[in-house]
Amino acid sequence: MTGNPSVSPWDELPVRDELRGKSPYGAPQLDVPVRLNTNENPYPLPEPLVERIAERVREAARNLNRYPDRDAVELRTQLAKYLTDTSGYEVGPANVWAANGSNEVIQQLLQTFGGPGRAAIGFEPSYSMHGLIARGTGTGWISGPRGDDFTIDLAAAQKAIAEHRPDVVFITTPNNPTGTAVPPETVLALYEAAQAAKPSMVVVDEAYIEFSHGDSLLPLLEGRPHLVVSRTMSKAFGAAGLRLGYLAAHPAVVDAVQLVRLPYHLSAVTQATALAALEHTGVLLKYVEQLKAERDRLVTELRAIGYEVTASDANFVQFGRFPDAHEAWRKILDRGVLVRDNGVPGWLRVTAGTPEENDAFLDAVREMQCLVGDTPTPPKEQSS
Repeated sequence: MTGNPSVSPWDELPVRDELRGKSPYGAPQLDVPVRLNTNENPYPLPEPLVERIAERVREAARNLNRYPDRDAVELRTQLAKYLTDTSGYEVGPANVWAANGSNEVIQQLLQTFGGPGRAAIGFEPSYSMHGLIARGTGTGWISGPRGDDFTIDLAAAQKAIAEHRPDVVFITTPNNPTGTAVPPETVLALYEAAQAAKPSMVVVDEAYIEFSHGDSLLPLLEGRPHLVVSRTMSKAFGAAGLRLGYLAAHPAVVDAVQLVRLPYHLSAVTQATALAALEHTGVLLKYVEQLKAERDRLVTELRAIGYEVTASDANFVQFGRFPDAHEAWRKILDRGVLVRDNGVPGWLRVTAGTPEENDAFLDAVREMQCLVGDTPTPPKEQSS
């Protein structure tokens, strides 16, 4: 290639202006003894499920010369049954749509209801992919406010919605990276504010809901055609490698997102694997209960050590406060434990792992705190 050696090839590409200077999403993938940085379920799939996946994939493989079920009817039927059984709210296949991870669900929603000349709002710090996917779809992104305790300041959020009149509103509960849950009454108030302003689509991201102390907000779908609840099989199902996300909404929403889906977007192998996992929800949710207990142990022990901890309804814990969070992250890593530096000033996030992994993490932060200059700022009073 020729050209000015002082100019990066990236700079010469005709990349869209809103993407210039941005970084792709991703967490460090380092070879360390204990990895607690990406909110994965630490427990491998049980052997009976592995065997069932092999059986279903073998069946699917016999027809790989044909395209998969374009509408994933069997999968959507079983996802609807899972949602109904676990929430008590009746959901049918017409209310459900599935895609390659909840990120593709979000992308399809923004392709359908966002896009050039439209805007979406989220209340940050929150899941950074909402903003990244918004920019990727040409949707304007508005960073809405949160309180000092990382909860949504309802009055400030309502004011932001009224001022900006976004086309899509994201509400993440439990929130990532803070772990905080959003009360149903707050969601209802923001939904009403969004309808008064535009009306807008309101997307409730429930990626971590199975780990919550509270209930799913699925029942709020009743009578609210502009409300969407998104989910994933990556966390509670221990299937991050599967890449299967889904949503529940009014059938009209499901019909609308199909306008932007890629042809045959869910492979036959993906559908077969997800269906096998849905046959073993009872066993998989027992792992969730173990992780909830470990998460609560992390909260208790971190506070006993002297760290400030945000109350968590997810499978991770945000803790601090550090004068230099990245330096604290590095010192924990030096002790063989990888946690997440999300860029929230003064805070780090740790995923709840196995008891042994959590012990290693707690030993690392205790050892780190003994070093001069590594003591966190004094904790504030917090409820658990």
